[in-house]
Amino acid sequence: MLYIALYAAIGIVSLGFLFLFLKFFGLWFRALLSGAPVGMGKLIGMWLRHVRPAVIVDARIMLTKAGIAVESDMLETHFLAGGNVPKVSQALVAANKASIPLPFQRAAAIDLAGRDVLEAVRTSVNPKVIDCPDSSKGKFTIDAVAKDGIQLQVKARVTVRANIERLVGGATEETIIARVGEGIVTTIGSSESYKAVLENPDQISKRVLGKGLDAGTAFEILSIDIADIDVGANVGAKLQADQAEADMRRFQAEAEKRRAAARAKEQEMLALVQENRAKVVLAEAEIPLAISEAFRSGQLGVMDYYRLTNLQADTQMRNSIGGEPPATGK
Repeated sequence: MLYIALYAAIGIVSLGFLFLFLKFFGLWFRALLSGAPVGMGKLIGMWLRHVRPAVIVDARIMLTKAGIAVESDMLETHFLAGGNVPKVSQALVAANKASIPLPFQRAAAIDLAGRDVLEAVRTSVNPKVIDCPDSSKGKFTIDAVAKDGIQLQVKARVTVRANIERLVGGATEETIIARVGEGIVTTIGSSESYKAVLENPDQISKRVLGKGLDAGTAFEILSIDIADIDVGANVGAKLQADQAEADMRRFQAEAEKRRAAARAKEQEMLALVQENRAKVVLAEAEIPLAISEAFRSGQLGVMDYYRLTNLQADTQMRNSIGGEPPATGK
C-alpha cells in the first residue's frame, strides 16, 4: 500500500508538471522562436504570482524585435506595481524609432505617475495644439482691458511639445493655459490703447512667449498664435459711469443728512422759542401782583396807575398798527 500511495503521488505530481508544461509550452516556444526566450520556470512563477505571462512575453518579444533589451523581471515588476506593460513597451519602441532617449525606468515612472507615456512620446514627435482658453470649461475668450478702458476678447492657440525629461512632476496642460491667459491679460493691460494691440497682435505672442511660461511644466512651448481678437465693451466708460452714480448717491446721502440735521436744529430752536415765550408769560403774570403790592405799600398812586394804563394802551395800539401781537400782561 505504501508503494501504491508513493506511485500515485508521483503520478499526480508528474501530471501536474505535464499540465503546466503543456499550458505554457506555446508561450515558451513562441518566445524562443522570437529570440526573446523566457524560461519555463519563470512562466510558471509568473502564473503563481498572478502575473499574466502572455502580456510579459508579448512585450518582451516586441522590445527584442525593436532592439531594446529589457529583462522579463523588470516587465513583471512593473506589472505587479499596477503599470501598463503593453503601453510602456509601445512607448519605448516609438521613442527608439524617433531617436528619443527614453530608458525603461523613466517610461515606467511616467506610467506609474498616471501619465500616458505613449501619448507623451507621440506629442514629443508630433507637437500638439492647445486652445486657450479651453472651450470645454465654458469660457471661449480671454477678456482683457487696455489702458484706454476698451475691452479686447482674444482666442489663442498654443503649440506644445512634450518634454520627456520633465514629464514626471511637471505641470499639465491646465497650467500652460492659465499662464498663457495671464500673459495675454498682462500684455493687453500694459498697452496704451486697444488700437495698438489690433494693429500688431503679434506683439502679444512675442511678449508672452518671451516670459518662459513652460518652466516647470511637462511641455515645451513652440509657438503662441493669436487666432482671433475682437473689441468688447468700453469698460472704462462703464466704470466711470458707475463711479459717478456712486458719488451722486453718496452726495445725496450727505445732503439728506445735513437736511435732517437742519430740521432737527429748527425744531430745537422752535422749542427754545416756545420755552422763552412761556418765561415771558410767567414774567408778565407777575406784573399785576407787583402793582398790587406797590398800592398796598404806598409806593404807587392812582394817578401813576392811570398813566401806566394809558401807556400800555398806547403800546397795544402801536403794536396792532404795526402788525405785532398785542401784549398779554397788564
